[in-house]
Amino acid sequence: MEKTEVRDGMHVTWDTPITMDDGLVVRADIFRPLAPGRYPAILTYGPYAKGLAFQDGYPSAWKLLSDQHPDALVGSSNLYQSWELVDPEKWVPDGYVCVRVDSRGAGRSQGFLDPWCPRETRDFYECIEWCARQDWSNGKVGLNGISYYAINAWQVASLQPPHLTAMCVWEGAADFYRDMTYHGGILSTFFANWFDMQVKTVQHGVGERGKRSRATGELACGHEVLSDAELEANRADFGADIFAHPFDDQYHHDRSPDWDKVVTPFLSAASWAGQGLHPRGNFEGFMRARAPQKWLEIHGLEHWTHFYTPYGVALQKKFFGHFLKGERNDWDRQPRVLMQVRHPGERFVERHESEWPLARTKWTRFHLDPAGMVLTEKAPAELAKIPYETVGKGLTFLTPPLTEEVEIAGPSAAKIFVSSPTNDADIFMMIRVFDPAGKEVVFSGTVDPNTPVAQGWLRASRRKLDPKLSLPYRPYHVHDEDQKLVPGQVYELDIEIWPTGIVVPPGYRIGVSVLGRDYEWDGPGVRLSNFKNELRGCGPFLHNDPRNRPPDVFDTTLTLNTGPGMASSVLLPIIPKKGPGRP
Repeated sequence: MEKTEVRDGMHVTWDTPITMDDGLVVRADIFRPLAPGRYPAILTYGPYAKGLAFQDGYPSAWKLLSDQHPDALVGSSNLYQSWELVDPEKWVPDGYVCVRVDSRGAGRSQGFLDPWCPRETRDFYECIEWCARQDWSNGKVGLNGISYYAINAWQVASLQPPHLTAMCVWEGAADFYRDMTYHGGILSTFFANWFDMQVKTVQHGVGERGKRSRATGELACGHEVLSDAELEANRADFGADIFAHPFDDQYHHDRSPDWDKVVTPFLSAASWAGQGLHPRGNFEGFMRARAPQKWLEIHGLEHWTHFYTPYGVALQKKFFGHFLKGERNDWDRQPRVLMQVRHPGERFVERHESEWPLARTKWTRFHLDPAGMVLTEKAPAELAKIPYETVGKGLTFLTPPLTEEVEIAGPSAAKIFVSSPTNDADIFMMIRVFDPAGKEVVFSGTVDPNTPVAQGWLRASRRKLDPKLSLPYRPYHVHDEDQKLVPGQVYELDIEIWPTGIVVPPGYRIGVSVLGRDYEWDGPGVRLSNFKNELRGCGPFLHNDPRNRPPDVFDTTLTLNTGPGMASSVLLPIIPKKGPGRP
C-alpha cells in the first residue's frame, strides 16, 4: 500500500501506483525535497527490486566499492542505496525528485516478467509521462542509471516520449543481438545465467523467499506469494527465448533502439573495461544516434565504480543541471568527448576531444607474420599456413618492444584468412599488452579484475557484411543466415574488435591473439556473489553452450593463412601525440 513519510530530509512515498495503458499497476518509490515546489525527476524503471539494498543484493560488489572507493559512500547514510541507481540522499538536496519504478513482474509490481520486451518499453514511456503530470513536477524528466537502466533508456528514447528531456546512459548496451546475446553470431551464455541469478530472485511473488527492504522492513518483492509453478508461468523463459532466435530477427529488433529516432540530449558514459557487454552500445549510440546534443565520456575500473564516485556524480549533476534545471554551469562548453586515458596499473589521465573516433587517428595495419610470430607493418612475402587447436591457447603475435609509448584508442578490425576441416569455425580475437619481462598486463573489466585490452568474435558462417553500415574500422555483419564452410577451403573473415583505449609504455609489446575459444587469464580466478562462474578473464561473458558450439564442429584444428593474397592482419587505431605529453 502507498505510504508517505518524512525521513532523512526527504518526503518519501513508498509504492505509489502508476497505471499503465493496459490497466496493470506498477509500483514506484518517490523521494522528494521537503520544500514545496516543482522539480525535475530522475527516473528509473527496471527489474532489480527498488527496495533491495545494494549491500544485500550485491554484497561482493558493495564490499569492493566501500573498500576501494570509500569516497563514494561519503555524504549519505547509504540506507536508500540500490544497485545501479542514484542515491536519493545525494540528489534530492540538489532539487531533484528521484523516482524508482519496479518493472512489470519484478519487485513490488505485478505482471508478466519479460526483460526489455516492447511491453516494458511502453511501460517506461507511460512512467515518463506520468512523472511529468505530477504536481511536484516541472515537466522535465531525466533518465539516469547503470546497465539495465541505461539499456532501456536507449529503447524508450526511440519512442520519443514528449517529456523525456535528457538521459545519462551509463554503461548501456544497445544492440540486443550484437552487444548482448550473440557476439559475432556466437551465443553468449551471460543472459540466461543473469536471469537466473539477478532477476528470478526478485520476481514479484517470491515473498519470504526474497529479501526485505532495509529502509521499510517490507518484503522487497511484495506480500503476494506465488508457487514455483506460478512464478514460472508468470515470466519469460529468457535463456530459451534467446537460444530460439539465433539470427538478428524481429525478436532482437524489438529490444534494440532505432538510432534515427533517438533525439533526446544524452551523455553516453562508456567504459574501456566493459568488453563483452556495454561499451559497444555507448560508442555506437554516440556515433549513430540522431540527437544533435550528445556527449561521450569514457572511464575505466569496475562496472559500477565511477557512477557513484564524486567524479561521476559531479559529471551527472552538471549534465542534468543544464538540461533539467536550466543552470548556467558551462555544460554548453563541455567537450563532446571526455576521456580518462588508461595506462597500465589502472592509472588514468583526463583528456578532452571533439569527436569519436578521434579525427587524428592513424589507422595502422599490422600483419600477422608467422616468421617469429610478430606483428609487423610489412606484409609477409611468402604464403604460410599456421594450424592451431581451437581448445588450446591459439596463436599470439607480438610487436617488437616499443621504442616509445603508443596510444591505442578506438575500434579495431581484423581481416584473417582461415580454413576449417568442418563446416564452421568460431574466431575469438584479443588485443593484449605484455610487459618487458613477457608477462601479460591485464586490466579491470566490468566485473573481472583480469581482462585483456579488447576482444572480438565471429562465427565464420556469419561472415556476410552489410555494405552500408560497415566501416573500415568497424565491420558490420548482417547475421540473417548461415553460410556454411566447405571443409578445407580458405575464407576471408572481417572481425569487429570492440573499442578500447590504452597507452602502452616503451619496452612493452602489443599482442594480438587468435583463439578458438574464450580467453583465459593465466592466473587465479575470482568469484562474485551474483555470478555462477568463476571469473577467469572474460568475466561472465562466455560462449560455452555446447548446443550452440557442438564439439564435433568447433573443437578442431583451424588453419590461419598469411602471405600474398591472404594478408591476415589487424587495423589498430594509433593516436599521435597532440604535442608535448598527452594533454
